[in-house]
Amino acid sequence: MPVGPGESYFYGMSARPKPERDLENAPRFALAELPVPLVFATHRIIRDCNAEFAALFGFERAELIDTSFSRLYPQLDDFVRTGEMWRSHLPGGQVYQDERIMRGAMGRRFWARVNGRSRRAADPFAEAIYAFEPLNRPVNGATLRLTGRQRQILALVAQGRTNAEIAAEIGLSQRTVEAHRLRLSRAVGVRNGAELVAWFLADGG
Repeated sequence: MPVGPGESYFYGMSARPKPERDLENAPRFALAELPVPLVFATHRIIRDCNAEFAALFGFERAELIDTSFSRLYPQLDDFVRTGEMWRSHLPGGQVYQDERIMRGAMGRRFWARVNGRSRRAADPFAEAIYAFEPLNRPVNGATLRLTGRQRQILALVAQGRTNAEIAAEIGLSQRTVEAHRLRLSRAVGVRNGAELVAWFLADGG
């Protein structure tokens, strides 16, 4: 639930359920004490984040609290598409991750790996915590000319996913994924999947 001015959310260190008698003595830490970019959100509204998360995006923490995650995506379509995928794959208590381009202050684009965990199985976005890791992967004109869906597929290809796994992950047919990969290979002038991944991770990604 939202906190008052100057307060912060606190989180236990263990994801495993503890007996009620042990909860009172369980170690608890504020997000501000944890040394990686972290954010707590309800229904994709940022309710708390630490200084590392704000700095990653080039904002002050106060500028992000109680604002929508949508402001941190290059396009609204990216926000919607990512939400659809996470809603399907983030049941309560489980960890899910993806890689995507985010948008910081002054329009700066960068790749990030995002890990998340939801506390509610029935509604994954009701209460969720996310850790962000910036990736050393270029974002240039070639990247930005791709559609959000193409970047999503390329990121999964680079992780070694098969066409069938990618199709299940993003809710498309395997044939559609294959068609996307073929068009991408032709567009960037590569001959196979290995060359496509190499292009993505080097000059094109």
